[in-house]
Amino acid sequence: MKASLIILFFILPFAALSQDSLSAHYKIYSTSKQKLVTVDEIVSNMDKADVLFFGEEHNDSTGHYLEQLIFKKLADKYPAKLALSMEMFETDCQTPLNEYLSGFIREKNFITEARAWHNYKDYRPMIELAKASHIPVAAANTPARYANMVNRLGLASLDQLDTKGKAFLPPLPIDTATGKYYDKFIEIMGGHGSMGNMKMYQAQNLWDATMGYNIAQLYKSHSGFKIFQVNGGFHSEEKLGTAAQLRKYAPKVRIINIATYADDSFENPDWSKFISKGDYIIFTDPKLPKTF
Repeated sequence: MKASLIILFFILPFAALSQDSLSAHYKIYSTSKQKLVTVDEIVSNMDKADVLFFGEEHNDSTGHYLEQLIFKKLADKYPAKLALSMEMFETDCQTPLNEYLSGFIREKNFITEARAWHNYKDYRPMIELAKASHIPVAAANTPARYANMVNRLGLASLDQLDTKGKAFLPPLPIDTATGKYYDKFIEIMGGHGSMGNMKMYQAQNLWDATMGYNIAQLYKSHSGFKIFQVNGGFHSEEKLGTAAQLRKYAPKVRIINIATYADDSFENPDWSKFISKGDYIIFTDPKLPKTF
C-alpha cells in the first residue's frame, strides 16, 4: 500500500464524523498576515524554516487530524528530507521505536516496549506513514522516571545518575529558563512560587531541554531536513519552553510554531487574545468528539 493511501485510511473515518467538510470545523490564523489561511500555506512556509512545532491539546481529535494532514503534506513536499520528533515517546524508547520503523518487531511489542501513550491511536497514522516512507522519528521526551526524580529531589539530583542514565538526558546541568516562561508556569500553578512549584518547574525545564536537545541533534545530523515536532501546546507557545531550549543547542535554527486550541469562541474568535502564541493559531470546534 502506498504511503498516501495509508494516511488516508486512517484520517478519513474521522472526517466522516460530520456531513460537512472537516475544514468547517477548524480555522487557521496567520499572525503575520492577520488573516485566515490554509494548511497549504503552513507547508509552503516551511521553505523558510527548519523546524515546525505543532503545539497540541492532547485530547483534541481535530488537532490530531491536522497533525496527520500537515505531516502527510510535508512528506509529499520533502520526500527523503523530512523527520518527525515527538513528545509522546521517551528517549530510552528510541530502540524499540527504531526497530518497529524498520519492520523488525510487531506493533504490539512496539506499543508495550516503547510505552506508547494510551491514546496512541491518535499518533499511529504519523508513525505508520513514517514507517512506510522511511522517515526518521525521534523519541524526544525525557524518561518519566527522571522527571519524577527532579520533581521530588530537584535538578541537582540528576548528577547522581550513572553514565547510562545520563545518556538519556541532555548535557548537565540543565539551564532553567527564567523570566516570561517561569511567570507563565507559576500563573498556571496558581501564582505561588513555592519550593514545591520550583521543583515542578525544574521538571518542566527538563522535559523542554531534553526535547530541545534531541531536536537539535536531529537537526545537526540530518542536514537540510525539515523537522516536524509534536508536543503539548505549553511547551512551544510563544516559542518559549522547548523552542527556546532548542535555540540554546542550535542558535541558527529557524522555527515556525503552531498553537492549537479547542476554544469556546470558535464561531467568533478574537484572534488578538492569541496573537502572541504562535506564527499560526488554530482554533478547532470544541463540539467535536475528544479522544479521551
